Amino acid sequence: MSKLSLLCVLFFIANMDLTSQDDFRHGDLKVSPNHRFLLHADGTPFFYLADTAWELFHRLSIEESKFYLDDRSAKGFNVIQAVVLSELDGLNVPNADGERPLIDDDPIKPNEAYFHHVDLVVDLARQNGLYIGMLPTWGDKVTKAWGLGPVIFNASNARQYGLFLGRRYRDRPNIIWILGGDRDPSGVESVWAAMAAGLREGDGGRHLLTFHPLGDHSSSEWFQEDPWIDFNLTQSGHGRKNGPNYEMIQKDYNRIPVKPTIDGEPRYENHPVAWKPEEFGWFDDYDVRQAAYWAVFAVAAGHTYGCNDIWQMKTAAREPISKARGEWRQSLNLPGAGQMQYLRRLIESRPYLSRAPAQDLIIENAPEGPAHLQATRGDGYAFIYFPKGKPAEIATAKVSGTNLQAWWYDPRSGKSQSIGIFKKQSTTTFSPPGAPARGNDWVLVLDDVEESFGPPGATRFGPK
Repeated sequence: MSKLSLLCVLFFIANMDLTSQDDFRHGDLKVSPNHRFLLHADGTPFFYLADTAWELFHRLSIEESKFYLDDRSAKGFNVIQAVVLSELDGLNVPNADGERPLIDDDPIKPNEAYFHHVDLVVDLARQNGLYIGMLPTWGDKVTKAWGLGPVIFNASNARQYGLFLGRRYRDRPNIIWILGGDRDPSGVESVWAAMAAGLREGDGGRHLLTFHPLGDHSSSEWFQEDPWIDFNLTQSGHGRKNGPNYEMIQKDYNRIPVKPTIDGEPRYENHPVAWKPEEFGWFDDYDVRQAAYWAVFAVAAGHTYGCNDIWQMKTAAREPISKARGEWRQSLNLPGAGQMQYLRRLIESRPYLSRAPAQDLIIENAPEGPAHLQATRGDGYAFIYFPKGKPAEIATAKVSGTNLQAWWYDPRSGKSQSIGIFKKQSTTTFSPPGAPARGNDWVLVLDDVEESFGPPGATRFGPK
């Protein structure tokens, strides 16, 4: 970046109105009273909708970061997941400013110039109404297993490093801590607990905290009973099409003590299926939507989107990871990314805290596979996801209200069409628009007429 461009961006940050964002005026994030969802301090619902940008701090300049964050904010995301000590040789390869994060790879010797860059990105995110889901380190710095590492953390310096970060970002409202980073914590739980303790001491417990596990696992498998973890993340991963991530969410939903859960790394758009594109092809926008609606209708508290080209900030000059075939700027506009906002709009258009699983609405259902329907129900409404547009018989008697307003909601466009108002019967068969096919997915919305909700996705319901 030129000196003039950098000065312009720094001037923008220094003069931006950090009180103008409605999200932050609602207060800090917390877990809902029923322990299923996330809320602001004033009770306003917070539907966690994240993009995966693991290499944001490491690979992008401030000018590039602003371009990226502007785009993600415009597309309805409200969380960006990014790593401070990143996976792709983040300790040795300098960032865009030529700075490494640590002096002598020592967690208690942070490089102020590197963290100043992180500060600027966090502030740019805040101006865009975005939280940073900040990973203090990728997991290979605690348990190498694979990748570059090196392992640099123990319980003592992990706590000190956490304390440093907690203090540094205590006064910034737009932080969510994410420990882990795609590794099995078995045997090093004490290191992660120490880092969590440092973060808690440093920020006074202000920010929510979770853990990003390795693929096909949930943080709940290790930390469900630990008081430091506020909500769970799963990683349903990139291993196959039609992977039943709703099963992972359901399993977490039934755990005690109750905690919110989110699929923090599902299949990425433009990622090779099982890393073997010649055999299985590539994940596309339909795969992204399917994972999102399956998870959220199994009553996840939000969802994370990812794109293979974007998490690594791929350019023509960089060696592709996981056979990345696009460049990050162009891939920002892949269809799946733009479609995630329609899920958020749908969820926020109906009562938030009453939502629960509702598979009993579906008379006959595929236990798994591409035809699996997923349903959720709340006060005065129900949503059923039809992944392939096939007709299905729904137990409408189990939806509250005498008369129901039915809608088809299009997850590709966020548009709805009225099916009509009808007197509730024992069961009703619904046939989605178009011919049954992969990619012709729809959401059936059933509303109690007396609630007068209006078209799904059109307005935000509010804190009720």
